[in-house]
Amino acid sequence: MHRKIKIILNPMADMGNAWRVARDLRSITEQHGGIDWSGTVYPGHAIDLAKTSEGYDMVIAMGGDGTVHEVMNGLMKIPENKRPILGVVPVGSGNDFAHGIGASLISTEALQRAINGEASTVDLGLMTDENGRTEYFDNTLGIGFGAMVTIRSHKLPILRGFLMYLAAVIQTIIIDHNPMQMQIETDGEKWEQSVIYLVLSNGPREGGGFHIAPDAKIDDGILDFAMITNVSRLMMFRIVPEVMKGTHPRFKQVRMGRCKKFTLSADRPLYIHADGEIFSGPGTDIRKVSFEILPNALKVVRG
Repeated sequence: MHRKIKIILNPMADMGNAWRVARDLRSITEQHGGIDWSGTVYPGHAIDLAKTSEGYDMVIAMGGDGTVHEVMNGLMKIPENKRPILGVVPVGSGNDFAHGIGASLISTEALQRAINGEASTVDLGLMTDENGRTEYFDNTLGIGFGAMVTIRSHKLPILRGFLMYLAAVIQTIIIDHNPMQMQIETDGEKWEQSVIYLVLSNGPREGGGFHIAPDAKIDDGILDFAMITNVSRLMMFRIVPEVMKGTHPRFKQVRMGRCKKFTLSADRPLYIHADGEIFSGPGTDIRKVSFEILPNALKVVRG
């Protein structure tokens, strides 16, 4: 018996390349006996499309990490016993969640695997801000430097993939080198720290190739974190190549840890991205947030 499947496509992902990829995949969906297609037309649309997918066996996110993030947040609004399985066809700039679940970057292979593969559970992170607003994240959540990199990467339409994020990193080091004072508490310790870069990680990689939490696994029931403390611009340029290789934990200015809950408050507004989607940025005044890991929260086809 065929699964009842919906594909949610972001046609503008990867500078519009997703539309061309989707066109070439129609023959596969027709061989399956027909799959429903929905395209996004505004920010947050994938959330709306996914949360109304009750009755489907599977929802496939076709786009980048932002599309997967929205689809996942929509699916989490459906009761667990009626929640469709998530499939992923990565057609974005970073494709970091797809990397974490072992999805093929060859679109035909990824779609065939999503349609026919077996599902297993993955963990999700849950963020709650001081106003009670919540959002799930499947891969990484960045505060401070990482959020500014995300904002700047959206203004670099000429570059794609890892080079886009690398250029945004260089710009951010030069222009937005601005550490903040944080009071932090996990389920194991409590401390105060001057921080430039903080990432909460469910998966090991972000930005298309920055191995920020190389030991993180999406199904271990643990939230990894990595922070770069108050260092000079020159030291940031020294550490960034190490982050690409995942060897940055050897620096004393880098603090790594693992927890199930993480709470912080800061001395100024927090810029936050969740899976590359801006949660709070310029014009917002969020200064306190908490995070927790939700084990086995969502069924996903991997590989």
